[in-house]
Amino acid sequence: MKTSACKLCRREGVKLFLKGNRCETSKCAIQKRNFPPGAHPWTRVRHSEYRTQLREKQKLKRFYGVEERQFSRYYQHATRMKGNTGENLLSLLELRLDNVLFAAGFATSRRGARQVIGHGHVLVNGHRCDVPSRQVRVGDRIAFTQRDKIRKLAKEAFEFRASYPKPPWLERDGNALEAHISSLPARSDVMFDIREQLVVELMSK
Repeated sequence: MKTSACKLCRREGVKLFLKGNRCETSKCAIQKRNFPPGAHPWTRVRHSEYRTQLREKQKLKRFYGVEERQFSRYYQHATRMKGNTGENLLSLLELRLDNVLFAAGFATSRRGARQVIGHGHVLVNGHRCDVPSRQVRVGDRIAFTQRDKIRKLAKEAFEFRASYPKPPWLERDGNALEAHISSLPARSDVMFDIREQLVVELMSK
């Protein structure tokens, strides 16, 4: 059985922004019931190093919408890159096309961004792309096809999220509905409270 998005947020104890605009209203599950789902959740908690590491890993996976096998591939890729493995992992996740679309403000959630990309409404450097996990690079330009309905939804999302902080590595044009990758994401650019070193410690076992 698939767990609801709101239960995932409650399980991790933070907003994962899985349900778009709803996460910014009083209907948000974290605001209404900020405790783990299930009967008597507090009696089941057993604090341990492994549990702490696992919760950080699950939180990171769910925030970016990545499945276990895919996450393992990202980790293996990060270990082969130069520099800090944890920071490399975050950079790879930040540069996913679905995350870029969300970070630019053209979607209200990463799940929504994946749906738009999957239906072929997004262009990367002028070419149609239907792979949400595509890794974008410095210099890439992301835009939308000319379908009016999709552009209207992207415009509405951008207006709703216009006041949100924009990642320094990303440039965007709300009128043209375009985004440009100007640099690689730095660790300080990741707008999510995560202890990536705990994830690395767990994955390296």
